[in-house]
Amino acid sequence: MTTATQIGTSLELESVRLSYTGTPVIDGLTLTVRPGEILVVTGPSGCGKSTLLRALAGLLRPDEGRVLADAVEVTTTSGDRGMVFQDNALLPWRTVRSNIELALRLRGEPRATRRAQAERWIEELGLAGFGHFLPKSLSGGMRQRVQLARGLAGAPRAVMMDEPFGALDTQTRAAMQRLLIDTWRTHPTTIVFVTHDVDEALALGDRIVVLGRAGEPVRASIDVPDPRGDLPRDGLRAEIIAALGHVVAA
Repeated sequence: MTTATQIGTSLELESVRLSYTGTPVIDGLTLTVRPGEILVVTGPSGCGKSTLLRALAGLLRPDEGRVLADAVEVTTTSGDRGMVFQDNALLPWRTVRSNIELALRLRGEPRATRRAQAERWIEELGLAGFGHFLPKSLSGGMRQRVQLARGLAGAPRAVMMDEPFGALDTQTRAAMQRLLIDTWRTHPTTIVFVTHDVDEALALGDRIVVLGRAGEPVRASIDVPDPRGDLPRDGLRAEIIAALGHVVAA
């Protein structure tokens, strides 16, 4: 996808080491995320995909190296960098509208305009008529629509998405992928999207990075041609699967 209007944060990792209880999950990772692109990160379980997102969001500090947002070191969380999770991270006691308004309030949006902005997001994300519903009353796909609306409503300049559609059925997942692309085109921002699914990576990414083990953190970085819908995907799919196979066999 072409990002003619470059809106979004550039993100960089410089020789980053991230570990849990002293064991490195990622070691020596250097990676750049271009402003306004959708970078898809894939790789086997345990290679550090979710850990990477948390570092970019400022939720996890590296043991070594630096994480940068627009050339400024990331030391904590920021309203400019949001996250969307796979599991239901909505506040269960808040309605759909109230969950979305919360993101606007945290962003500093005046109370007088929060309701109108939330209603626009409700309409745009296909949630019309559900603004007064609690999350428990919604299907999985509808809850993910609310999470997407809440994640983007605060106008973050980068959004980290941790397998947000992984628990959805095939049809709903495809619909959410299309909705994400349409919303991103209307509201351009930088997106780092984690998935295990190769076809989802090809459907969403401007660029796909295959993570390896800690000793060889990036197995492949693959640019997806634009418009990807007019091109056969077999070659790109084979390249990703080959990179994944090398990681699993290592």
